[in-house]
Amino acid sequence: MSLPAPPVPAKLREMLTDYPGHIERLQEVLNRSVERSRKVPLMPFDDAISDLEGRLGTFISEARAELVSAQISADSEAITRAVEKERLMFSASFKRHWLDDEPLYNYFMAIGG
Repeated sequence: MSLPAPPVPAKLREMLTDYPGHIERLQEVLNRSVERSRKVPLMPFDDAISDLEGRLGTFISEARAELVSAQISADSEAITRAVEKERLMFSASFKRHWLDDEPLYNYFMAIGG
């Protein structure tokens, strides 16, 4: 029996609504986490959290690189957008925003906790 894909935490979906590609990338790491958990079912929820944290860290790094590029270009609008994106990605990385997501927790508890 095939399980549905694990849910990206609702708060992250809400925060990243203007970045659907980022939501897809979070979904990808959750899907990989499920596949790993099927092979080695050792603490799948913790593994998924770690994967989300890693991907969110990548988003911060990418946003910082965009900010540097915008600063080099001296484009004030691009700088403003990049600063806001960096702030958003940094905020999204705080687990307190999404760690208590019940659908995500319940999903991973159902596949072996």
